[in-house]
Amino acid sequence: MKLQEIRNINIDGKKVFIRCDFNVPMDEYNNITDDRRIRSALNTIRYCIDRDCSVILASHFGRPADENDEKYSLKPVAKRLHTLLKQEIKMANNVVEDDTLELANNLEAGEVLLLENLRYHPGEKKNDDEFAKKLASMADVYINDAFGVSHRAHASVEAITKYFEMNQKAAGFLLAKEIKFFHHIVHNPKRPFVSVVGGSKVSGKLEALYNLVPKVDKILIGGGMAFTFLKALGHEVGKSLVEDDLVPEAIKIMDQAKELGVKIYLPVDVVAAEAFDAEAIAKLVTIQEIPEKWMGLDIGPATAQLFKLALADANTILWNGPMGVYEMEKFAKGSTRLSHTIAQSFATTVVGGGDTADLVRVTGDEDDMTFISTGGGASLELIEGKILPGVKALVLEN
Repeated sequence: MKLQEIRNINIDGKKVFIRCDFNVPMDEYNNITDDRRIRSALNTIRYCIDRDCSVILASHFGRPADENDEKYSLKPVAKRLHTLLKQEIKMANNVVEDDTLELANNLEAGEVLLLENLRYHPGEKKNDDEFAKKLASMADVYINDAFGVSHRAHASVEAITKYFEMNQKAAGFLLAKEIKFFHHIVHNPKRPFVSVVGGSKVSGKLEALYNLVPKVDKILIGGGMAFTFLKALGHEVGKSLVEDDLVPEAIKIMDQAKELGVKIYLPVDVVAAEAFDAEAIAKLVTIQEIPEKWMGLDIGPATAQLFKLALADANTILWNGPMGVYEMEKFAKGSTRLSHTIAQSFATTVVGGGDTADLVRVTGDEDDMTFISTGGGASLELIEGKILPGVKALVLEN
């Protein structure tokens, strides 16, 4: 898959619309608690400024019910961009009203305008053509640098691309890097290739698992989703999270892996608790001894050691999903141990998914990972072998 990239089109002195992903975590006082997604977009933004472009930035933030919901405003993002770029950021009051279109029209070379939250407008999620046309009217060039939303057919991601010729639209540096990394990892990995899959549910990762089995040498399964597999093997798992309707799918995946000689590793011990509560009484048990009314909320130390041994010879590690309820300190040890193991590996290590990216930041392992993806759903769809809606229009024909 050959992408049209920003460096291969002429943007000098032009008005450039960059779709970014500034959907960053904020605390109750609207302070940004992790600006990694903003910093990830800086290379593309600076590249445009250096070429005397006038730059229009657009992003969604959260899921606002209406445009009057001030807590979803991108004003805190404008402040952080001002700090990082060391220049004035013009902040629009809305997305595509006349005053914003006028601001965009009057932008000078090197100036930056940030539109208000795209999801304040109902046309964004509806992939509305009229809304996309208004967004497109602001610029000569369209750049998608928002990998995290490129799996969604939204107006600023998909519909907008119809209004630009092939030499007027491209992938930004971040999007191109993400696509290349996952394409290479899935299609041409250095072996042994080990995938670590966690998180709460099998349903969200079923297609990815089916696509991974023929490509990897080993799969390590943890988190809540492991209990569906353990139940499929006949274990009693108490009140642990199980998707009973997916037990047959879990059996199918394990049978397929066996046929292909792919080794699947599941937890051998868990930290179980009486309730899903940070204050609940917890104890370490083997998977054969989970009390009837208790639930497993983290992998245990024996599992962490088993997974460490399974990862020892890996040359490529793809990790998506934590091993337990890492947000609660009592149930974070398994995920933390695994994070340290992967960070200390000599393998190429790729972390996909918002929760996993957040986890490696908390554990202090961020700088030791080869690559941390900015998109969870998008990275899963790439692993599933899909072409993302936001990427399709930027693929050059061979």
